[in-house]
Amino acid sequence: MSSTAIQLYARAKPGFDERVATTLAVLTRAAQKHAGRIVFTTSLGVEDMVITDLIARHQLPIDLATLETDKLHAQTLALIPRMEAHYGVHVELWKPAAEQALHFVRTHGELAMRQSIELRKACCSLRKLEPLARALEGRSAWVSGLRREQSGARAEVPFESVDENGRTKFNPLAEWSQADVWHHVQLHGVPYNPLHDQFYPSIGCEPCTRAVALGEDFRAGRWWWEQEDTKECGLHVSAAAHKETAA
Repeated sequence: MSSTAIQLYARAKPGFDERVATTLAVLTRAAQKHAGRIVFTTSLGVEDMVITDLIARHQLPIDLATLETDKLHAQTLALIPRMEAHYGVHVELWKPAAEQALHFVRTHGELAMRQSIELRKACCSLRKLEPLARALEGRSAWVSGLRREQSGARAEVPFESVDENGRTKFNPLAEWSQADVWHHVQLHGVPYNPLHDQFYPSIGCEPCTRAVALGEDFRAGRWWWEQEDTKECGLHVSAAAHKETAA
């Protein structure tokens, strides 16, 4: 019988309780400072399920939202009602503009993202960046599940920063390890995407995600046909940087 992600990765590492306390302090401060104007944009990956768990169990007034790109795995979509039922929360769904998405597919095909970096980034912009912009309208802050350990591009992720639109962005799991994340899942029975048990450590849209092999990088399964320095969709980089890498 194959091992689960919990069995493979969950470890109680020194300082875990302190990291949980720091994360809660960041989330609590964020909720208080931006009361009624803050949203957690969950990707539904395991890190974001940990943040959802902390928000729900500690009853923090932070809205929950996700980007339903119309290209997600069935397992990812099925997680939404599971988490709503498990925690008694509501998750806002933000989708791409239907006519624009249809036009893009008709013009470039279902797998346009694999034809060039330009088309892949255009697809990400259509399905993620534009819906995210709508989700953030009227809000002064947002929360993400970025961790420094995830990739070289994220190695210096701060707990708090200000994005190019003047909104405060909080990364409460910045200093957590993969072992920390899965240890928390194990401790609290956090629901998660079953694809994680099939060696999908980082899960995005179905055409752009594959399982990773033993020894491969955490994000090797994302846009695997591209070079490492292009592997961001634009959600967590500035618009200027996004355009530069697409040029």
